[in-house]
Parts: sequence; structure tokens; C-alpha cells
Amino acid sequence: MEGGGATLSEVYQSARKLLLKTRDGVERLERLDYSASSDLSFSLSNDISQIQSLCVQMDRFWRSIAAKSQRDLWKRKVEQIAEEADSLKQSLDKYNIKNQKRITEAKERADLLGRANGNSSHVLRIFDEEAQAMQSIRNSKQELQNSTALGETILSSIHGQRERLKSAHRKALDVLNTVGMSNSVLRVIERRNRVDQRIKYAGMLLTVIFLCAFVMWRR
Repeated sequence: MEGGGATLSEVYQSARKLLLKTRDGVERLERLDYSASSDLSFSLSNDISQIQSLCVQMDRFWRSIAAKSQRDLWKRKVEQIAEEADSLKQSLDKYNIKNQKRITEAKERADLLGRANGNSSHVLRIFDEEAQAMQSIRNSKQELQNSTALGETILSSIHGQRERLKSAHRKALDVLNTVGMSNSVLRVIERRNRVDQRIKYAGMLLTVIFLCAFVMWRR
């Protein structure tokens, strides 16, 4: 249940703390003014991506647990964390969509007012900057998701290589055990051959003595 210097329990606790922090952040975000929410929205997006990455890590951990009861327990815990992270991500996405819609509508109203009185350039500049900030957040979020996917692929590859190394190690041990057993069998055969040779020579000697005694008796 260990990997990368942290146990499954430690990774789970880190994910739970980050989940609680993110949940509070989403609730606070919905109370903020739209113009002051860009930085918080970007931070929450990062936190959710980190939680999802921890879930991937925990998913590999619980699958390696030998006891089925413990494995099932951790599976439910990890799935619960993943489901809550998905729910927070959906809430954040809805908020960002609503925020973008509000900015677009405000820009359209300002444009209409500008055509009416020719004095809305400052308002338009404000909303242009806000729209650019939201677009930057979406781009950064996409880059984070791509980086997370790449990290998951690399971790899965490393995990597969470790399993192949374990399999090769077991095969090597089997070969060594087989060689050790073969050496033992050869030593037993060699001892048996030496005993057979001694019996053969002793039989030949007894036969010669018997023949000599018989000849002498016939005389």
C-alpha cells in the first residue's frame, strides 16, 4: 500500500483535505462579484485537477491490496472522492459558463449604450479585459487537463514496467530453484554410483575368494 514515499491512507487524507478546501472555495465563489472571481476560479480548477490526479494514484494503490474486504473498502472510499471531485468540477463549469454569459450580455448592453451616446469605450474596455481573463482561464484549464492525462499515462507505463520486472524476477528465482534442485539430484546420483561400484567390487572379490576356496577343497 505504498508508492512514491506515501501510503494509501496518507494520499487519501491529502485528497480529503483538498476536497474540503475546494468545496468551501466553490461556495465562496458563488457569493463573489463576477468581476472579482477570475483568480479564485482558476485556483479551484487547479485544485480539482490535483484531486483527480490523487484519485488516479489511489486507484492503483487499492488494486494491489491482497485482502478483498480491505480492497472493497478502499475502492468505495476512492470512488466517493472521485464522485465529489466530479460534482465540484461540474459546479465550477456551470459557474464559468454563467459568468461568461453574464459578461457577454453586459458587453452587448454596453455596446448598445455606446451607439446611443458614444460614451461607452471605458465600459467596453473593462468587459474586454474580463472576457480575455476568462478565456485565459479556460486555456490554462485545458493545459492542466492535458498535463494530468500525460502524467497518468506515464504513471501507468511505470506501473506496467514494474509488474514486468516483478514477473522476470519470479522467473529468475524459479530457474535458480530448478538449477539448485538439479544439482542436488546429481549429487545423489553420484553417491549412488559410488556405492554401486563398491558393491560390485566387493562381490567380485567375494566370488574370487569363493572360487579359490572351492578349488583348494577339491584338491
